[in-house]
Amino acid sequence: METPHVLVAADKFKGSLTAVQVAERVTAGLRRVVPGVRVETLPVADGGDGTVAAAVAAGFERREARVTGPLGDQVTAAYAVRDTTAVVEMAEASGLQHLPAGEFAPLTATTYGSGELLAAALDAGARTIVFGVGGSATTDGGAGMLAALGARFLDGDGKPVGPGGGGLAELAEADLSGLDPRIADVDLILASDVDNPLTGPKGAPEIYGRQKGATEDDIAVLDAALVHYASLLGPETAALPGAGAAGGIGYGALVALGARFRPGIEVMLDVLGFAPALARATLVVTGEGSLDEQTLHGKAPAGVAAAARAAGVEAVAVCGRLALPPEALGRAGIRRAYALTDLEPDPAVCMAQAGPLLERAAEAIARDFLS
Repeated sequence: METPHVLVAADKFKGSLTAVQVAERVTAGLRRVVPGVRVETLPVADGGDGTVAAAVAAGFERREARVTGPLGDQVTAAYAVRDTTAVVEMAEASGLQHLPAGEFAPLTATTYGSGELLAAALDAGARTIVFGVGGSATTDGGAGMLAALGARFLDGDGKPVGPGGGGLAELAEADLSGLDPRIADVDLILASDVDNPLTGPKGAPEIYGRQKGATEDDIAVLDAALVHYASLLGPETAALPGAGAAGGIGYGALVALGARFRPGIEVMLDVLGFAPALARATLVVTGEGSLDEQTLHGKAPAGVAAAARAAGVEAVAVCGRLALPPEALGRAGIRRAYALTDLEPDPAVCMAQAGPLLERAAEAIARDFLS
């Protein structure tokens, strides 16, 4: 019998383990049961937070830039570069992680720093930019991002409107003539796991505003402001899939930067070199913190499992908690899922002891599939 070759391609367990740590723990557990097993690790992400870390783990060079955070202060943001390809994660500049605990700014949080981060990638010589969007603190339709790249958004007096989605209510003129000309020569890929439109009942304010601290009144204000903004830049683009990603930054990228939308996990698997790694594998281990209904809609484990099934390679999953029945897992291409809550039912202990518990789950995978 040939030596099994396991590919560990899992996302982070949010709040407890990075994708790199997940891969390390799974590897340790597998080798405890089958010492000679060949294990290849390829931490993955779906365009949201953790995307730059996954690119760095796959051999990209980590770079940093000082940019404007969502509240207007300076923050340090990372991006990744390999040859002429850059991976830029908007959450690094404009994400919820830059807000102090319990503090939100739903009407004024800006994506200006995301534009500065794209400019840094251009300065680094990028000709292809994978722009991962998710985890944003913002709902400004990407206006801040575009302003950082040279656009001007003016009120009736010819003065710049205020930051954030709230300021767009005063918008009288949108001037894109000053946009950085280098953008026109770049292949900008909008990588996201959400396909919401910009506004309306499935739009960015209604679906994602509350997690950014928006009240019901704020949501109404933001939705009306974004409808007005889109009326000046291009209302038809507002209905496209991905326009509502990351507080509407998807719309700004699509309407003004010539971006093309692709599901984040598909893009990242291409960028990370998943196909050649999969060709070497006899078993794939994927996973994320919570395997639930959302997983089936473009999250990393679903993308990994679908690719594995297409290649005829069996896939199993690890997770913190499992909220999918076996038949749903089967439809997604996942043969079996191993949840940490099966080993430790207390969620708080599960989070705190995620590493050792994950090693135990991997031991079970080795016993069930490798020995």
